Amino acid sequence: MSDTSQIDETGFDRLLNFTIPARDARGRLVRLGPVVDTILSAHDYPPALKHLLAEALVLTALMGGLMKEEDSQVTLQAHTEGGVVELLVCDFRAGELRGYIKHDAERFAGLGANPPLEALFGKGSIAMTFDVATTQQRHQGIVPLEGSSLAEAVEYYFVQSEQVPTLIRAAVRTGPEGCVAAGLLVQHLPDGEEGRERLHVRMDHPEWEHVMILAGSARHEELVDADLSLEALLWRLFHEEAEIRTEKGAFLSRGCRCSVVRFEEVLARFPKSDREDMRNNDGIIVVDCAFCSREFAIED
Repeated sequence: MSDTSQIDETGFDRLLNFTIPARDARGRLVRLGPVVDTILSAHDYPPALKHLLAEALVLTALMGGLMKEEDSQVTLQAHTEGGVVELLVCDFRAGELRGYIKHDAERFAGLGANPPLEALFGKGSIAMTFDVATTQQRHQGIVPLEGSSLAEAVEYYFVQSEQVPTLIRAAVRTGPEGCVAAGLLVQHLPDGEEGRERLHVRMDHPEWEHVMILAGSARHEELVDADLSLEALLWRLFHEEAEIRTEKGAFLSRGCRCSVVRFEEVLARFPKSDREDMRNNDGIIVVDCAFCSREFAIED
């Protein structure tokens, strides 16, 4: 990539994949706009929780972009022990994002306008689950939810659980015109190809240190600047490199997979006596989807 002036530039709600061959590095960029607004609009979250969920959606999209098989799924879950946020969950599959937060509204109201991550989660953990479509294999790693942001916690996951040197930057901007959430993920792959056994991981590898310094210079305002394409941002960060290979990734959309048919299939697994207890006075089972905040009437 030598110049961005003639490139069909990437804006909102699409991943941009890139590699820097001479540095054995790969990465992803994403900037969410209408998609994140649609997901956040399903619940009346306080501003701080909107910010938190928007960041989680960015991280989930970046990790989803690492999966090669289209129908593979990445799920990010943050659990807590006694925290105000009881559960945060987001997932990505085939370009579809969804997510929600379950929290104690009364306790949250006492935290102030911008509570730190520790105040929200207390002693928490973050779990990453990768479901590979072609092999039906599931890989999960769990690490303590530490650091000042979810991005730092996910960085720690890759270093500790995957032994992959990783840098992540995430930024969120909210305003009258809506929410913009963006992120950058860069990883060092000194063995060249993904999937090879990593026997000699070096977090201080000189090639990685070089890439990390350049990527780390990405500023919050650049990430969320709708007038700056992702290609232009990538050029700003790495224009001195001999070669940068880019590939447009998936278009992103809100993808809640709830339906009457799906809930009927789930309910069919319960004994008939349990289903009877679930019925309301009209004899209907009402199922509430936590992701999209819709109710489904199931007449069993």
